[in-house]
Amino acid sequence: MRTRPLGRTGIQVSAYTLGTMMFGPHGNPDPGDCVRIVHRALDGGITVIDTADVYGGDGESEKIVGKAVRGRRDDVVLATKFNGPMGPGANQRGSSRRWIVSAVEGSLRRLGVDHIDLYQAHHPEPGTDIEETLGALTDLLRAGKVRAIGHSNLPASDIVEAQWVARRCGLARFRSEQPHYSILNRGIEREILPVCERYGLGVLVWSPLAMGLLAGRLRKGNGETASAGRLHWARRHMTDERKLDAVEALAQVADDAGVSLPHLALGFVTAHPAVTSAIIGPRTPEQLDDLLAGADTFIDDGVLDRIDEIVPPGTDVGPIDVAYVPPALGKELRRRPAGTRAARGR
Repeated sequence: MRTRPLGRTGIQVSAYTLGTMMFGPHGNPDPGDCVRIVHRALDGGITVIDTADVYGGDGESEKIVGKAVRGRRDDVVLATKFNGPMGPGANQRGSSRRWIVSAVEGSLRRLGVDHIDLYQAHHPEPGTDIEETLGALTDLLRAGKVRAIGHSNLPASDIVEAQWVARRCGLARFRSEQPHYSILNRGIEREILPVCERYGLGVLVWSPLAMGLLAGRLRKGNGETASAGRLHWARRHMTDERKLDAVEALAQVADDAGVSLPHLALGFVTAHPAVTSAIIGPRTPEQLDDLLAGADTFIDDGVLDRIDEIVPPGTDVGPIDVAYVPPALGKELRRRPAGTRAARGR
């Protein structure tokens, strides 16, 4: 499998990253099967494993990954994330120094390792100064507990701010971003990817198969429906008629190009020069084998032009339920309190 530099860290990573959100009771509940998936991925040339403390509930995914990499730690670029809720307490989550120094110890313990190669903030945290977060992460780097730091789902303005705060305060800077990117959701091409290139950030894109819509199984008229779990937390995305129509058009492009739809989808995202690696999240060994078979898929300009006709560059066919919504677009700020205009004399 092809390898690429993770931004300017000097770390080389595979074009595919093994994502482990499906490890545990919400995906594949068989730990032994999940360990076999990790081993097959490593044997197939994947060198990066991405997990998070919240995956699987109670850190189950990290525990499985830790068991799987035992004896093969030096072969793996191990990435995990913090920020999500890990308990009922208000301070058992977030990006404060108080939580980060606790969260990293929990991840190290569950993974059974003495350091994490890439430690990432899972979500933006508007209520916490970025200087607070970077200060704690800088100390973890100096202590040798993490090797590089990154973020996920950050708007372009937040990425720029974090880089400038690091420079101004003499702190370690983020080295990677993990955004959502697929043929159906290309919005990050407008600002996120150019900004990442400008600052030399590695980019690990999640859900390149559009949460399963581009896996080739869910098609209009074939009677198959999305899983109950995905309908529970991504109903708009999985049932959006515009996206289902686009999938049909893309399936024809894939057929004409002589490749499968998922291979077309992965070839598309990895063809972008700003993308370092695509995170795949197989639930079974068979799904992994199918995805690995397309690792050398090349998308030529003619195919890319046809994709652009279906989903123009920099556009999203429709929203994705689990995408980050900036506070300014939340209902609290969009629905101005009554009397606001009057108070301003309007």
